[in-house]
Amino acid sequence: MREQHKQDYFQQVDQNIRNHGYHITFVLADESPSYCYSTGIFKSFNIPEIFISSLPKNLSFDLVDSYVQLFKNAESIPLETKIPNLTSRFPVYLIEVPTPNLMDYALSSVRFYGSEEYKYLQIVYPDTKGNFPNEVGYNYDQEIMGIFKK
Repeated sequence: MREQHKQDYFQQVDQNIRNHGYHITFVLADESPSYCYSTGIFKSFNIPEIFISSLPKNLSFDLVDSYVQLFKNAESIPLETKIPNLTSRFPVYLIEVPTPNLMDYALSSVRFYGSEEYKYLQIVYPDTKGNFPNEVGYNYDQEIMGIFKK
């Protein structure tokens, strides 16, 4: 990435965080699953950032937006519990992801937060037959970055 292009991108990230409270980055990967992550949610709303693996861009963005709307004023976020209402399409789980596991993925967040503390959750979703990772018959290329205990 050219230096000017990088600077323009980071200015857009910062502007989106100022205007909306967060920025969403979608990375279309060639050899590994594509992924999506947020930057700014932790600082703006005091809830963890979100990481999503292997879903299309529009659905990923919708899930991040729904997460913010659902939990930005909540007293707690249910972890390792099936959440039926983050999207009308399927239930999901939220799992903790150690921030070091995402250092090579969430580069905008690494730059934005610098040495400040921040946290990430991953949205874990079922395959097309409704099976979650760790269930018999699960068949999807979702990369799990934390520990899914279900």
